[in-house]
Amino acid sequence: MKKTLIALALSAAAVAPAMADQALAQSKNCMACHAVDKKLVGPAFKEVAAKYAGQKDAADKLATKVIKGGSGVWGPVPMPANAQVNEADAKKLVAWILAQK
Repeated sequence: MKKTLIALALSAAAVAPAMADQALAQSKNCMACHAVDKKLVGPAFKEVAAKYAGQKDAADKLATKVIKGGSGVWGPVPMPANAQVNEADAKKLVAWILAQK
């Protein structure tokens, strides 16, 4: 029983950071246009992670796009600026997005 509780606690601790960042994405309205695993208005976060995998400057580039918006990379629909997202939150969001597999 004790081993089961420890295993559950460790499992929950491993999932908590991912859920926390998804909660941040929801609170910043990212999920209105994006989903983790399917295209909505914008690309799926898994598609973004795959496209930028291995690029050293991806995190900084994407954090800037989260805040300032962008266009032309994923088609004709522009991503609007998100002035309500500060730099620290943008970096957390991007780290979570890039970790999607």
